[in-house]
Amino acid sequence: MHESGFLVLTGADVQSLLAGQEAALMEIVRQAYETQHRGETSLPHSAFLRFPNDQANRIIALPAYLAGEFGGAGIKWISSFPGNIDRGLERASAVVILNSMTTGRPTVIMEGSIISTKRTAASAALAARALNGKTMIESVGVIGCGLINLEIQRFLLSQFPSISKLHLFDLRADRAARFKRACRERFPHVGVEVAPSVERVLRSAPLISLATTATRPYITDLSGLSAGGTVLNISLRDLAPEVILGCDNIVDDIDHACRAQTSVHLAEQLSGTRDFVRCALAEITSGRVPARRDEGSVAVFSPFGLGVLDVAVGEFVYRRAIREGKGKQIDSFFPGARLSAPPRPPARAAHAPRRKPPDPDRAPSTEVA
Repeated sequence: MHESGFLVLTGADVQSLLAGQEAALMEIVRQAYETQHRGETSLPHSAFLRFPNDQANRIIALPAYLAGEFGGAGIKWISSFPGNIDRGLERASAVVILNSMTTGRPTVIMEGSIISTKRTAASAALAARALNGKTMIESVGVIGCGLINLEIQRFLLSQFPSISKLHLFDLRADRAARFKRACRERFPHVGVEVAPSVERVLRSAPLISLATTATRPYITDLSGLSAGGTVLNISLRDLAPEVILGCDNIVDDIDHACRAQTSVHLAEQLSGTRDFVRCALAEITSGRVPARRDEGSVAVFSPFGLGVLDVAVGEFVYRRAIREGKGKQIDSFFPGARLSAPPRPPARAAHAPRRKPPDPDRAPSTEVA
């Protein structure tokens, strides 16, 4: 694409380009995590835009650069307005913008909530696979019945075809009922049961996926979860810090996870140390550390959500869009040159010899070049 062009990809474009790409996205996420762990990225902390007297709503900016096959630079600008659910809208909306690494100009703007959901689900399934190895998972506990958890189940089923039962809980019974219907439509071979409580979900499955809009911890006890269980702590604020301190903790990036009053951040404040975090997921996927601290421990994966994942998945989408001719190309988006460039000196003829500067210790030559 010409550097002066600008591509726009709608949600329908992004959805079609990512359909059926679960395995590819998990590999992209794995590579992005390992690139981050090697220090081959630039990843400022996410910037949270909050509003006076409004604790529920926020907009977050996630800028990032990473090297590698799907490397590049860009930013995700994503809002979370939980009240949208009652308006018949999705809680989150987002855009992803990627920039040329040659000129710095934006090359594409794409609908970002699908990318955000897919990369989150891919990271959750990657962690579940890394932490459980060849263990056969037959049931999953789902706490929080929204789009993210629905997409996580799609990715988990791609990695654990042995899953035959989902146990659901949501504070709103209507959301749990809708989620159950959606699961039956998408995964007809999987049984779905709505549980009456969080505790029942914990007792029903060895793999738990937390994806809620909770702003404060409410799970104070994991004793009902089977030994060797796994918690995908995707929404980050469901578990009490005391629970975190008693588990085998894995994060995506410790500096990012220990902020913004996440459960991991609260555990750091409570303990005065970060020693309770054993490793980053990239250390497990790259084979540097074992998957488990011990067989009986409960493993908790707490991903803050890194902008490098959005850039990597965005680059994957952008390249597929170019190949398949998707999106709307805008050739007149940027202004023309507003200051004329200085004229270049005429090129010297290739056959003309370069004149040497005169030697001040010798008389001027009478030769004609």
